[in-house]
Amino acid sequence: MPKITFNNSSRTFFQAVKSSVDDYFKSRQLKKTGNWRLYLKAWIMIPAAMAVYIYLLWGHYNLIGGLLLSAFLGFTLVCIAFNVMHDACHDSYSGKKWVNSFMGLTMNALGSNAFIWKIKHNIIHHTYTNIDGVDDDLANSGLLRVCSSQKWKPLHRFQFVYMFILYSISTLTWLLGTDFIKYFSKKIHTTPIKRISGKEHVIFWCSKILYIFFYALLPIYLVGWQAWLTGFLIIHIMMGLILSIVFQLAHVVEKTIFEAVAEEHKVIETEWAIHEIRSTADFAPRNKVITWLAGGLNFQIEHHLFPHISHIHYPALSKIVRQQCEIFGLPYNYYPSMRQAVHSHVRLMKKLGRKNSQV
Repeated sequence: MPKITFNNSSRTFFQAVKSSVDDYFKSRQLKKTGNWRLYLKAWIMIPAAMAVYIYLLWGHYNLIGGLLLSAFLGFTLVCIAFNVMHDACHDSYSGKKWVNSFMGLTMNALGSNAFIWKIKHNIIHHTYTNIDGVDDDLANSGLLRVCSSQKWKPLHRFQFVYMFILYSISTLTWLLGTDFIKYFSKKIHTTPIKRISGKEHVIFWCSKILYIFFYALLPIYLVGWQAWLTGFLIIHIMMGLILSIVFQLAHVVEKTIFEAVAEEHKVIETEWAIHEIRSTADFAPRNKVITWLAGGLNFQIEHHLFPHISHIHYPALSKIVRQQCEIFGLPYNYYPSMRQAVHSHVRLMKKLGRKNSQV
């Protein structure tokens, strides 16, 4: 793996913004982890998902009702991923480690694996954001070209259209493919997984078996394979589309920058925090509904600078970060609405689909 370093010799920007953020919490005597506003989300979303799941297995409904319920279940599971799993896996859900570990297992209940995700997301993505060759979020099978350093193929001309199909099956590929590839190869893209403990081996296999039982075997037994397959695909289409779009809007838009690394070691000429500012974007910051449902992931800049702070604080922190960006002459990438961010993502993918495009 090539070595990547940042010019952190001074870190003046991060020191300034961190000091201001620390003052914010200290002056208001607030904890940086979640509070009742976050816990209430868990108490609403998790029981809601369980209730819809049970009703789909034992309820009486027509075809349209079954399709709508399956879509709603997929949407609710995504909200759990955004609001519960994400904070817990970043250790920002609670000040208690065991609570974070337990709630982080909601990732396993969604079909993936918390241990692998933490390495992929917390360590690799948050450290090497938008660096092609290291950031696993940019890695794909070659069907998509998400930055100009990636090889162009003729099919990329149409990626701005078919990318939504690929997004819709993304959680299925996690469930059926990429988790197992990472587990058996002990590598995430170009980064090796140094050690998997016995406990994590047991959790990996037990959660996969339980997922197959609760999301396949039991539904097939109770409602039949055709109804199960239809509902199962709708759940994952909903999950895949929403998850992919929200995360793409944070990094793969026109305002963000990309770096690339191959075999040679690379030095990023700015401090790490400035790289995060330039490679990340917020969207719909004033839309309280999106903020609530997306678990504050529309404040992605704040999340990347302070991943161990719960998302319920991000709207307040955004004012601090934006002010510090103005002082240091740094861009504060954001889109006023989600619609504008989606359009920017589509335009960028369309540009990258052209041969010899340098975006």
